[in-house]
Amino acid sequence: MWRVRAVSVPVLVVTACLGCAIAATVPLTSGLKVAEFDRTVRPQDDLNAYVNGPWLAATEIPADKSSYGSFDKLYDDAQLQLKGLVEDSLASGVSASANSRKVAAFYHSFMDEKSLEAKGLTPLAAELARIDSIKTKRQLLQLFAHLQAIEVTVPYVPYVHLDNKDSTRYVYDVAQDGLGLPDRDYYLSDEATLVAMRQQYVLHITQMLHLAGDGNPSQEARAILALETALAKVQWTKVENRDPVKAYNLTSLHDLAVVAPGLDWTAYLKAVGIADKVTAINVSQPSYFKALGGLIQTTPLSVWKRYLRWHLLSAYAPYLSKPFVDAHFAFYGTVLQGVPENRVRWKRGISLVDRMMGEALGERYVARYFPPESKRRADALVKNLLEAYRLDIDTLDWMGLETKREAHAKLASITTKIGYPDRWRDYQALEVRADDLIGNVMRGAEFESKRNVAKLGQPVDRSEWGMTPQTVNAYYNAELNEIVFPAAILQAPFFNAEADDAVNYGGIGAVIGHEISHGFDDEGAQYDGTGNLRDWWTKADHESFAKKTQALIAQYTVFEPVKGFHLNGELTLGENIADNSGLAIAFKAYQLSLQGKPAPVLDGFSGEQRFYLGFAQIWRDKAREPFMIELIKTDPHSMPTYRVLGTVANQPGFFEAFAIKPGDQMYRAPTDRVLMW
Repeated sequence: MWRVRAVSVPVLVVTACLGCAIAATVPLTSGLKVAEFDRTVRPQDDLNAYVNGPWLAATEIPADKSSYGSFDKLYDDAQLQLKGLVEDSLASGVSASANSRKVAAFYHSFMDEKSLEAKGLTPLAAELARIDSIKTKRQLLQLFAHLQAIEVTVPYVPYVHLDNKDSTRYVYDVAQDGLGLPDRDYYLSDEATLVAMRQQYVLHITQMLHLAGDGNPSQEARAILALETALAKVQWTKVENRDPVKAYNLTSLHDLAVVAPGLDWTAYLKAVGIADKVTAINVSQPSYFKALGGLIQTTPLSVWKRYLRWHLLSAYAPYLSKPFVDAHFAFYGTVLQGVPENRVRWKRGISLVDRMMGEALGERYVARYFPPESKRRADALVKNLLEAYRLDIDTLDWMGLETKREAHAKLASITTKIGYPDRWRDYQALEVRADDLIGNVMRGAEFESKRNVAKLGQPVDRSEWGMTPQTVNAYYNAELNEIVFPAAILQAPFFNAEADDAVNYGGIGAVIGHEISHGFDDEGAQYDGTGNLRDWWTKADHESFAKKTQALIAQYTVFEPVKGFHLNGELTLGENIADNSGLAIAFKAYQLSLQGKPAPVLDGFSGEQRFYLGFAQIWRDKAREPFMIELIKTDPHSMPTYRVLGTVANQPGFFEAFAIKPGDQMYRAPTDRVLMW
């Protein structure tokens, strides 16, 4: 999945055949920002520095951001577009649609700072009292269920999704959670930077509990850290959690007491409201839940109550009065990510409404900013890349005939979703009040929780989307074997309507190829074309593929974005495979689009060169050091610089395009290149 962001796109007609170039009625540009290239650096030595170096040197990360790049600029533009839509709803008043009135009321409740300052902590009084009132650990599990529904962190998180071994039905899944820091390493590592962050975390908890009027906040903060550290010690690593087979542990309700003892599952499932709807649930990390049962029994109820009180405060601090907002940002924004200033209030308000009522905004976004021709264009591009994959499967030297037949079947069954859903979400049951921000957030969270739980026992809805149309991103869902491209990604720098084919195949083509390839990466390849976990590879093909993945892990582990912090080649493996495969297939699709004719030379670059320069151009990005550390520890994507350098260094087309030879810094011997597709 791509971490990117949003803006509008002009119309361009595209033909729907692999051997066709993009049609245009005006002379096309190269699509490259050649004036910003660093001519003191050779692309043969550092492609990223050559394309993005001057921009990186001259650009200051905005004070309210942890990172900044071309995608962030698009995200900012999209926020302005959404702001315009929300303000239209405010101006329309009672004449607006029901959804528009709710959007306007939600936004107004966030922007009414005077009212929020007057209320202070009062909006959380009922929830704080609920926590304080519990007397037994049986009630603790019931409280977990309630707090999960309003998006408060507790030791585990539930979610409803397709059963990984029966994609015709939904399953209720529980997975480890419960930490206030980004990852278990923040609690367990001896790295000085992370040790310092733990110390700052205790100070932050102390401050928040003090603001809430607790009598001994410092002592309570240390107890909370100790409990979270105990949780971290028994959690699986992010690398372990990438294994879908290991995480599939469908357990009957009768056997829950054996797999995860010490937890009152009867009380919990009854509180969730599904005790009579399920006969089994999936326990993603059995060893964690077994240890959690012991921690619940041995940890005093008073500590659990303080822990839950803290996480309630933390979850809702951004929606309280200024002292809570500022304290929350000072830690989670400044300490953890290095961001000096909070975003202006309207941006935070738009983000909240977008999160809570995203499809209500999305319906209007599509109507205003996504013309039908854009959807037709994207469909043609996706078909081009799928066809390139189809042609390429038979050429793979690491995949045998039996596995190739299965790969063809899976590729042929991929579902493509472009732009926006066929049916918009119904928000009729969501109550929104213009004078009740905390209530709106809680009701919004409960609305989504109930919507998901209601899927249990119902037919699978294969039309559902996991992103809103205004999201500049794309994803592959292995359970549905689908690739999804929201409306907002179909624009520059991914697709430039005024540019020659090369830069667009290097941009949106690589995006499309990336998402398709997730169906065949080390994780996605464990699912078949129907979305079920099934081993459809031969033993020999597994071994051949493993050799390539081990080499890719070794390549990326060498990268050190922050001194002392290397990329985790195992954590980022799936995304690195997708980058590698997606770019290779996009290049082949571009070559086929030329129909044997030479590409024009534009701005002094051949078509092949512009393809790779265009790919590098979309990844211009810089980040603050604390945020880079967080990404290294938690993000399955490599950082943008290495998505460029790590990917092109394995591409034969890149070496040919720039005549790279031994002695050039980007040279890698053919035997050392990892060729996936």
